[in-house]
Amino acid sequence: MTTETVPAQATTPGPLRQSPGRLFAAAFAADPGRAEVRFDYTITEAHEPTKDRPRLTVRNLLRVRPVDVDVVRFWTETRPDPQDAGAVLDAEVRRESAFRFGMAEAGVHPIRAWVQIPEGLAGDPDALAEFLDYRLLVRLATAENQALTNGPYGLINHPDIARIAYRDYVTGVLTACDEIEQTGATPHAMIVNPNDFYHRLLGRDGLLAELATSNGMKISRNRWVPPGTALVGDISVGARLLDARRSVIRVAEPPPGTFARPGVAVCAEVYEGLAVLLPALFYLVVPEGAAA
Repeated sequence: MTTETVPAQATTPGPLRQSPGRLFAAAFAADPGRAEVRFDYTITEAHEPTKDRPRLTVRNLLRVRPVDVDVVRFWTETRPDPQDAGAVLDAEVRRESAFRFGMAEAGVHPIRAWVQIPEGLAGDPDALAEFLDYRLLVRLATAENQALTNGPYGLINHPDIARIAYRDYVTGVLTACDEIEQTGATPHAMIVNPNDFYHRLLGRDGLLAELATSNGMKISRNRWVPPGTALVGDISVGARLLDARRSVIRVAEPPPGTFARPGVAVCAEVYEGLAVLLPALFYLVVPEGAAA
């Protein structure tokens, strides 16, 4: 097996840097059946094929905490129950004074994406490298977005994030912003479905520009928030991306159902998790009737 470990210095910008696709293409040329390249950095962080078309991912909204263990313990502040809130003198004027202190843990999990090498491409290392950089890494970034948004450990599935029901979508989003500021925090970012971005937010009396310029809000649009739903929060303060700083690209046998036809399959994998420190700084905005 051709296995190579690529150090983090390989991400240093400049003409001498070799992309993950180019490094794997070289390993594949040497050993097409068992090629594998390991990286001691997270290759979605180094992913730049769409640099000329900037679009915020969920990773872009989060502060990164490098980790070297698979399970991480961390401090939390969660919403109090009514009895605890009533026992704190300042809770009505400073909601956060009644937050409950505690500890929690989160794991680092593999995030994977697959492509098949088109017949005839393997003989052209430059074309193969471009294909992997522009298609495999794009698919991996999409899988990362999905995992961090609505995967089993994603933000919108965190059990301590409250919901706000709305009749009007924009009113619901702005109500969430207000609720976050009533805890002394800032609605730093939101994650919305592209359908809502283009049909409910874009062109609405300059709303997006006002949110961005006046509030500094960042918006990540992706398919993994259901249409009609928005996650609003002080995301950079309230959560951390747990990043194991390791990745691999390898020839592998895909799970059943990955592809419709047989072919040479390549898997890319990163290892990440989410630590939600302050779930009280997040709100899931949902249509009325969906806030059970």
